Amino acid sequence: MGQSPDSNDCNDLEMGLPFLQGNAEFGLEHPTPRLWCTRPKKISSKGDLLFSVRAPVGAINRSDQSYCIGRGLAAINVHSSQKALRKFQLLASVESFKKLLTGSTFEAISTDDLKNLLLCIPNEGEIGLITNFLDKKTAQIDEAIAIKEQQIALLKELKQIIIRKAVTQGLDPNVPMKDPGVDWIGEIPEHWRVESNRSLFAESVEPGREGLPLLSVSIHSGVSTEEVSDEDHIRGRVKIQDKTKYVLVKPGDVVFNMMRAWQGGIGAVTSDGMVSPAYIVARPKADILAEFFEYQYRCPEFIQQMDRYSKGITDFRKRLYWDSFKQLQTVVPPKSEQIDIIRYIQEASAAADSGVSLLVSQIEKLKEYKTTLINSAITGKIKVTSDMVEA
Repeated sequence: MGQSPDSNDCNDLEMGLPFLQGNAEFGLEHPTPRLWCTRPKKISSKGDLLFSVRAPVGAINRSDQSYCIGRGLAAINVHSSQKALRKFQLLASVESFKKLLTGSTFEAISTDDLKNLLLCIPNEGEIGLITNFLDKKTAQIDEAIAIKEQQIALLKELKQIIIRKAVTQGLDPNVPMKDPGVDWIGEIPEHWRVESNRSLFAESVEPGREGLPLLSVSIHSGVSTEEVSDEDHIRGRVKIQDKTKYVLVKPGDVVFNMMRAWQGGIGAVTSDGMVSPAYIVARPKADILAEFFEYQYRCPEFIQQMDRYSKGITDFRKRLYWDSFKQLQTVVPPKSEQIDIIRYIQEASAAADSGVSLLVSQIEKLKEYKTTLINSAITGKIKVTSDMVEA
C-alpha cells in the first residue's frame, strides 16, 4: 500500500506509466489516466484496489494495469479483488471508518490508518448473503430518498409558481385582465400598471456609520437581518475600517448586488444597517412596498430582465448599474393589494417550507438508517440469513 510522489514528477511529454490523480473517475469499469509518469516511485499493479484517501474519501476502483498513482490514492494488494472491493465499499460508509478522517479544508485518511485497519471478512457464502441483502435494502432506501427529493423539488417549484402568479396576476381570479405591452410579463389585472424603476425608486448613497450592522445580499435569501461574520464576509475579504465607505440602508429600501443581480441577488431591507459599496441601494419614492418588490424581482422572468440589462462580456464580469436598473419595468398593483399579496405569499411559503423541512428530516433519517444497516451487517451485529435476502 502506498502513495505517489508529487505530480511534478510526471509530465505529458515522455511516455511512461499512465498517471492517476486522486480524482480519478471512480465507479467506471476502468480508471482514466490523466498524464504519463516517467519517474514512478509509487505504483499500483494490475488487480490492486485503488482507494481514494482524499476527497472523495472511500471512493474505490480496481487497477486494470500498472499505474503511477497520485497522492490522493492508495494502492491495496488483495488476494480476492472482487470480495475486497465490496468489503472496502461497505467499509467507507460505516461510522467506525469515518472517525478516522481528518482535515478541516477537506477530509482525508492517512495510508498508515488505512493500512492498520482490521477487517473481519466472512466466508464466501456469508459475504454473498450480506452483499445481496445490502444491495437490496440500500436500493430500497435510495429509492425512498429519491422520491422524497423529487417531492422537495415539486414543493419548491409550487412555491415559485404561487409567488409568480400572485405578483403578476393578483389574488382575484375573476378580475378583468389586460395586455401591458410587455411580452415577458404576460397579462396583468386591468387596474394594475407597469412603470419603469426611475419613477418608483431613487438611488441612495448615504454613508454608513459606526454601530450599525454590516448586512449582505444572498441570491438565495435576500438581505440578511444581522451582521455579516468575519468568516463569511465576502469570502474572507478584510472589512473596511472607515464605516463611511459603506452605504446606509433603512427598512423599506431595496438592495441589490451589482455583480449578482442577474442571479437574483436582490432583496428588501427590514432593519437599519450598512451594505458594501458594491451594492446599490434603491429607496422607494412611490407607493410600493419593498417586500412586494423583492418577491417580484426574484421571479425567473424578472431575474432574466436584470440579466438582459446587466453589462459585461461574460457572466463573471456582468454588472447591473443604477443607470440600467432604473430602466427596468415593474408591475405595480395598488398598495392595499401589495399588502394582501405579501401576506398570502408568506403564508403559502411557510407551508411549503415546512413540508420541505419535514422531507429533509426524513431523508436524513433514511441516510442514518442506511449507514447503521451497513455497519451492523458487515460487522456481524445482525445475522443475515437467506430468508432476509428473499423477503
